Amino acid sequence: MLSKVHFVGAGPGDKELITLKGYKLLSNADVVIYAGSLVNPELLEYCKEGCEIHNSAHMDLQEIIDVMEKGVKAGKSVVRLQTGDFSIYGSIREQVEDLNKLEIDFDCTPGVSSFLGAASALGVEYTVPEISQSVIITRMEGRTPVPAKESIESYAAHQTSMAIFLSVQDIEKVVERLHEGGYPMDTPIAVVYKATWADEKIVRGTLEDIADKVRENGIKKTALILVGKFLGTDYNNSKLYDKDFKHEYRK
Repeated sequence: MLSKVHFVGAGPGDKELITLKGYKLLSNADVVIYAGSLVNPELLEYCKEGCEIHNSAHMDLQEIIDVMEKGVKAGKSVVRLQTGDFSIYGSIREQVEDLNKLEIDFDCTPGVSSFLGAASALGVEYTVPEISQSVIITRMEGRTPVPAKESIESYAAHQTSMAIFLSVQDIEKVVERLHEGGYPMDTPIAVVYKATWADEKIVRGTLEDIADKVRENGIKKTALILVGKFLGTDYNNSKLYDKDFKHEYRK
């Protein structure tokens, strides 16, 4: 019986933030293909002696699939170690499609996304009663375009909590579009560089000054932009702490 490919979310950076199931798969793998500098290399310490390890930063899609196919056909356990959680900008769709064509089985073990790690680093929650009850996860267009209806400006019109990936290199343009969409210039914003890594860096500000602060800190990549009133000082207590609510909830 053929083996299978295990897609594993590596978590946001801290090696201890991989899930227990992900750790077990990684520590038992015969072949590991990890997503280059996006994955903390300390996670590879979990691999067993003799594990065949590949850095996908130096591989194209076909080379990745070839390694998977060879490993599975040899009856080996193959782990594709993706950054954060692969369901957000994980680029597994094309890998899955190719595995399906080859009739190679696979499964997916989710990880902790960096947008969750960033919120924890800041000690905040995206959903604050009567302030924001929704989270928009998006990115600026770059080499990969975004659908016209999903522009930063169109999302900014909602003025809810936003987590913007892969865009810090264009922080000035991000600020401009957020403001054009409806966010006031005094809206709180934070940039979290390498959330949960040892060299994590947090920069807080408003739309007015965040671009200057990001430049001063030399942040050009591997950072999340978080924006919205959830970062501010206004809040309302959750009904979860209301005795009447608890009584009704338990019925």
